[in-house]
Amino acid sequence: MRISESCAKCLYDRQLNKTDHPGYLAEIKAILDNRGEDDTSPYMVYLFNQVHERYFGKGADYGDIKKSYNDLVLGMEDKLRDEIEKAADPLSKALIMSRVGNYIDFGAMNEVDRSEFLALLKDTEMREEDVPVYEAFLRECKTGRSFLLICDNCGEIILDKLFIEQLKKRFPHLAVRALVRGREVLNDATVEDAHYAGLDKVAEILTNGEAIAGTIYDMLPKEARTALDEADVILAKGQGNYESMSGRGRHAFYTFLCKCDLFTSRFHVPRLTGMFVEES
Repeated sequence: MRISESCAKCLYDRQLNKTDHPGYLAEIKAILDNRGEDDTSPYMVYLFNQVHERYFGKGADYGDIKKSYNDLVLGMEDKLRDEIEKAADPLSKALIMSRVGNYIDFGAMNEVDRSEFLALLKDTEMREEDVPVYEAFLRECKTGRSFLLICDNCGEIILDKLFIEQLKKRFPHLAVRALVRGREVLNDATVEDAHYAGLDKVAEILTNGEAIAGTIYDMLPKEARTALDEADVILAKGQGNYESMSGRGRHAFYTFLCKCDLFTSRFHVPRLTGMFVEES
């Protein structure tokens, strides 16, 4: 997903809100001005973070925030699992819950509000527009043998675990892998978060090898590239994964909340609308 001028301005303004250091901002502007045609927002932020570390040291530590939201959702896990099990279609319910978890995003959101997240969890019915994509997703899962979930945020991964539980109940023949971030970046889920959340109990955990909030094929370690190439069904969570993976000629499903102007305008929906997209 190419970077529009409005997206570039937003990326720059976010750095401007952090500091007025002229040297730093000049380098940020140069990165944006010289971006390649295929460069994406997650890659730009990856480059920004390298410059930031050179000028100011490591960025903000999200460890406490990540633990807070992982603990919040873990505390609700049994109640949410019970709600899922009682649904007419438990897999559909679990999928929408996991999408609601995409709200917990300290990169795309100006403010993450715990009460707003909890309110969103009260509405986990599938949108009418999602139904054809969901039906296509079920067909792919029925005939496929391997499934790759590309994860996004902390907290969200506990809901991903509940989703995978239902996926394996519905399609026990699927071998399931989950791809997380290789190193700390914002509040995105890492291997440590995956183990803390218990995601490793339901899926083999792989990493993208980098501190990047997206999935850029050429930057992936060999094991992750192989998993992506060999997966019969791919479900990628979040805006960053959509931005870095879409338009690359790969058949994949994407689900996320539209959290910024770029996405609300692209899909012509209000803020925080949940999307389920198939790209073939």
